[in-house]
Amino acid sequence: MQAAWDGLDPAQVWDAHAHLVGTGDSGSGVEVNPNMNSLLNPGQYARRLFFLNAGCAHEAQGSVDLAYVERMHNLVDGLRPGVKLLLFAFERAYGEDGRADAARTGFHVPDAYARDTARKHAKYFEWAASIHPYRADCVEALEKAKADGARAVKWLPAAMGMDPASPKCDRFYTALARLGVPLITHAGLERAVTGADVQEYGNPLRLRRALDAGVRVVVAHCASMGQDRDTDRGAEGPLVESFSLFERLMGEKRYEKHLFGDLSAMTQVNRAGPALAKVVEREDWHPRLLNGSDYPLPGVMPIFSVDYLVSLGLVRPAAAGILKQIRSHNPILFDFVLKRHLRSGGKSLQRSVFETRRFFQT
Repeated sequence: MQAAWDGLDPAQVWDAHAHLVGTGDSGSGVEVNPNMNSLLNPGQYARRLFFLNAGCAHEAQGSVDLAYVERMHNLVDGLRPGVKLLLFAFERAYGEDGRADAARTGFHVPDAYARDTARKHAKYFEWAASIHPYRADCVEALEKAKADGARAVKWLPAAMGMDPASPKCDRFYTALARLGVPLITHAGLERAVTGADVQEYGNPLRLRRALDAGVRVVVAHCASMGQDRDTDRGAEGPLVESFSLFERLMGEKRYEKHLFGDLSAMTQVNRAGPALAKVVEREDWHPRLLNGSDYPLPGVMPIFSVDYLVSLGLVRPAAAGILKQIRSHNPILFDFVLKRHLRSGGKSLQRSVFETRRFFQT
């Protein structure tokens, strides 16, 4: 644990991918699809319980929102003074007509709730807005979010129903570039959140439109799960690993100042493997990588396995025991210490991957 902090300035360490979850019981405006509360829809019901259980808020009836935030306080207090979490708002799904689609919205965390939580607990949190580009007022909403201190915009296209390659996004991209606000967007297969469920919207190649507009784009999870169509080879191009398409974009010189990736969730059992080894070994990528925990997912016990990472040669066997103990105590600390101890091909992740504050203050 001491070694994990060697050479790092905690005041520069911002966890660049953390979810603000709740039920709306505090008047926060959080909305949860009724299907997530019904045993008639066991898949969505289980997702809801996983998130709340991981955030230690599942039994706090009448105060779930507050319990979730208080738990994050406790976890950040277990790090070093100065460390912060970047809390994500979460937009509704929208249709092509620019109207909110309640039936296809899994949950909604308003910008105002993320903003107010970060303001109230400025020692612990920064915040990212979530704004759908099909909204008639998307540019105005972005300008307000920027004025209110938003550090980024978060999208999950498959769930929110936005096509990053659509001309409908152009005015929003122009505004993002003008205001200097980065876009953090999921790419590759999405399983954690249900909603519009248009998986092809997660194709990394669909982000060319934003990149060509001058937007700084952070590809969440480095598109490390699933397959997408290689549309560079035509509309009916072959299905290839999503990560390989991210890798292709990272190799294009014209995008070297605009394309980035975050490491959230990459140590999960369904993602760890060649993609994780690659990002550790590609030292030339490290200045363009941002660490994030994807909290509360590190607290979802079945989807992480230290032993599996040891079997892949990414973690030394001697470190396994203490990592397991840390995880049972503090999942954010676990995620951080684990990634600081990843090794592949004799390489490890550079300090810039963890000192992400400068990226969001540029």
